[in-house]
Amino acid sequence: MSRVIAIMNQKGGVGKTTTTINLGHALALAGKKVTLLDMDPQGQTATGYGVAATLPGLDEVLLDDVHLDELTISVKDNLTVVPAGKRLADFEHMTTGGSERAYVLQKAIAVSSLSEQDFVLIDCPPSSGLLGMNAMFAAAEVLIPISGDYLSLHGLSRMIQILKRAESLTGQTIKLWLVSTRMQLRRRLTQEVRNKILKYFPGRVLNTVIRENVSLAESPSFGQTIFDYKNTSAGAEDYSALAQDLLKGRTS
Repeated sequence: MSRVIAIMNQKGGVGKTTTTINLGHALALAGKKVTLLDMDPQGQTATGYGVAATLPGLDEVLLDDVHLDELTISVKDNLTVVPAGKRLADFEHMTTGGSERAYVLQKAIAVSSLSEQDFVLIDCPPSSGLLGMNAMFAAAEVLIPISGDYLSLHGLSRMIQILKRAESLTGQTIKLWLVSTRMQLRRRLTQEVRNKILKYFPGRVLNTVIRENVSLAESPSFGQTIFDYKNTSAGAEDYSALAQDLLKGRTS
């Protein structure tokens, strides 16, 4: 049975897609079978692996009921990606289907071979609309990246409200994880923000801190993960450690 994890935050610029891309590769390098679902219409998870975001993908799953297995693309050993597709944003504006619209992805995963994977990571859009709800209803776990600034704390508060709403609608508990991203460890503010999330979310903050790193910012423009672009960088070291945190449940 796969661990389905939605990686989400309504605030942009916190490293959500960067985390999906590089955590996915780190888990694959650790020998785990991983599939990444690009649920953000911007399609940057796919392009981070050199896959065109406009290729048919989740848009056809959600809009046309195409089987997920038909759209999965192998990009690395142990690692596959399903692109967003150029029509994914259209799903957000659907007016037919009633409440069942929020469960389309969950049902698509259930009848696919993704249940045989060790991990399914869903890169979510920065919103709580229909795409985000589909991701949350399909996932048993949510990973929220938090950068080292106070605006991230406000975004986190909103995300917790959305998470509780999803739990009340599904009647299921969703396991919460937090990861500190884009951290400049010499800045006092960075430490203050991390200390606050450690205080209010004990046992939920993964141990590894993802440091601000130039190579992490550069690698997507080459269609590469940090491990392909510069595997000796701090970014590669941090995401390798984060993968182990997730595998072993290591928290601060």
